[in-house]
Amino acid sequence: MTAGPPHIEVTGMSKRFGDVVALDGVSLELPPGAFHAILGENGAGKSTLVKCVMGYYHPDAGRVLVDGQPCTIAGPRDAHALGFGMVYQHFTLVPSMTVAENLVLGSDLPAVIRWNDTRERIEAFQRGMPFRLDLDRPVGTLAAGEKQRLEVLKQLFLGRRVLVLDEPTSVLTPDEADQILGMLREMTAAGRLTVVIITHKLREVEAFAREVTVLRAGRRVLGGRVDSVSRDALVTAMVGGTPAPGVPAARRPPGAVALELDGLAVESDKGMPAVRGVSLRVAAGEIVGVAGVSGNGQRELVEALAGQRERTAGVVRAGGAPYTPTRAALRRQRLHVLPEEPLHNACVRGMSVAENLAFRSFDEPRNTAGRWFLRRAALRAEARELIARFRIRTGGPDAPLETLSGGNVQRAVLARELSSDAAVLVVHNPCAGLDVAATAVIRGRIMAARNAGAAVLLVSEDLDELLELADRIVVMFEGRLVYETAREGADLQTIGHYMAAHAEESA
Repeated sequence: MTAGPPHIEVTGMSKRFGDVVALDGVSLELPPGAFHAILGENGAGKSTLVKCVMGYYHPDAGRVLVDGQPCTIAGPRDAHALGFGMVYQHFTLVPSMTVAENLVLGSDLPAVIRWNDTRERIEAFQRGMPFRLDLDRPVGTLAAGEKQRLEVLKQLFLGRRVLVLDEPTSVLTPDEADQILGMLREMTAAGRLTVVIITHKLREVEAFAREVTVLRAGRRVLGGRVDSVSRDALVTAMVGGTPAPGVPAARRPPGAVALELDGLAVESDKGMPAVRGVSLRVAAGEIVGVAGVSGNGQRELVEALAGQRERTAGVVRAGGAPYTPTRAALRRQRLHVLPEEPLHNACVRGMSVAENLAFRSFDEPRNTAGRWFLRRAALRAEARELIARFRIRTGGPDAPLETLSGGNVQRAVLARELSSDAAVLVVHNPCAGLDVAATAVIRGRIMAARNAGAAVLLVSEDLDELLELADRIVVMFEGRLVYETAREGADLQTIGHYMAAHAEESA
């Protein structure tokens, strides 16, 4: 990569989807070597903006100028020809192929690849990069941080001079995220690259970006140098006002043990051990956070507690009594679950909001007329009360759940799970992909449940979330709990090392 990045101007970019205005006259300037962050709530227009620039969408108005010249970007190929590339939230690599083979994918390949010449070209390219990867390693054997480095290397090898990063650190430990973003920051400072990052993590914006743009309802509402804008100003611009204050943790000692796991073992979809002998206790009025990089047994753990996956060994107790996740036991022992991606894992998309809200209570006497009939009016009345109490934005109780935004689906499931007093609450990545306002509401509800005496098991890949909410934090790696610390005095880097299995370095 010899040529430096171009000067880019996005002027008056607008895009409508039917009656919805996704972008409304957004302008953006990216001088060579910029490291520019784009912030905004879900639906603010962030992804629409970069997809217009990358050629995935055709804007209704506006244009892109490269080095002062208007450019027509009819599709991703045109964007690639201009040197634009994109690194996505989820990996786009082929696990069974080697690093070298993945690097050349996407280029114009001849019918027969001369691998000796290609390897020499890749080796020469790597010598000019801040980091190297073993070209012969299968991608499936790489750690998450190495895979994300490969995603970046691939774009640079293909000649991209402008990188758009879409939530690039969601699957990384703090150390891995800092290493990758630090490397990219150095490359921008040297004038070798321009970076645009879409993220919800204000810490990353403050630590690595130089410029920031905030979008709200499709419009640019704030912009400037990061060092001249306060965090409060960024949050206020994103949500259109001062966000609601968080719910403070009640200051009292935890109660009796309400959830107990003893030697729990669970298999993956492939029949391999996913949860390996996990023992853990959560007391009433306590939040225990489970940290870990995705894929280390967290999903299987939550599904076993929810009754969606069989456990192969171990005992679970709720309220001191053995717990088997049947509908009767869930109700009797007051164990409530908010799983990951609830629209796919805890709801029926085509059913109404009222019907989804009634999954825990539809067969209770107040909602039934005889043995076989539901009192629809009672279900709707109960749904209206929950919609108002949990501030669920919906067209009404009869609206299909699939018409709600991600944040409002989360609120609906949380409303259902907390519509009666929970003794145990199991929550998995409750705010993944949500904006600042929705995140504040969800976290406030979780803390309120804890303050009311619920034992909360919070499984999250967001360390900032765990440090904000949890009383204790444990780290899960390869299906085992490998580290525990109280939140007070917890060290972010130490937790990150254990997440990456660097236990010996941290000891």
